[in-house]
Amino acid sequence: MPYNEKLANRIRERFATLDNVEEKEMMGGLTFMYNDKMCVGIIKDDLMCRIDPPFTTRL
Repeated sequence: MPYNEKLANRIRERFATLDNVEEKEMMGGLTFMYNDKMCVGIIKDDLMCRIDPPFTTRL
């Protein structure tokens, strides 16, 4: 199982209203691209999210 299809479907539902979303299989999983930039990826049951640094807080 390269990636969790149930998780992929949940992401597809959330991104359904956005333009410029593309899915690509890469790195043994599935990646969601928004405006040609990777923002969410799934490998097996793991979800990876790319967060813009201004939205993060340093500890």
